[in-house]
Amino acid sequence: MDRLFEMTWGEPASAPTAGVFPAMNVTQDADRYQVRAELPGIRTEDLQISVERNKLVVSGKREMPGESDAVSYHRRERAGGSFSRSLTLPADLDADKVEANYANGVLTITLPKAEAVKARQVTVKAS
Repeated sequence: MDRLFEMTWGEPASAPTAGVFPAMNVTQDADRYQVRAELPGIRTEDLQISVERNKLVVSGKREMPGESDAVSYHRRERAGGSFSRSLTLPADLDADKVEANYANGVLTITLPKAEAVKARQVTVKAS
């Protein structure tokens, strides 16, 4: 059956999905990390974000509009259902100050570094 599907559509029926969902960019400066995740079509009430020490977990559910039984797909690349992404960052985070904003299908999470891991300027005193 897989061979018939491949001959008809040009790709294996069990072809792996492209990439990891959601795609994320992670940046940092001296005080914080910032994570931007592409989550088009997801409602904010369907997102969960948790932070513990240096670990961020973004999970949720993407609802896909129902299709009539009369349609057939030529290509199906957008999947619905539950997802979860976990990132381990190099430094502990201040979980109480994490902020998340969602606009135009992009989730932006600002993760302040814990005070204990931030670089401190030390003043040299003359003796």
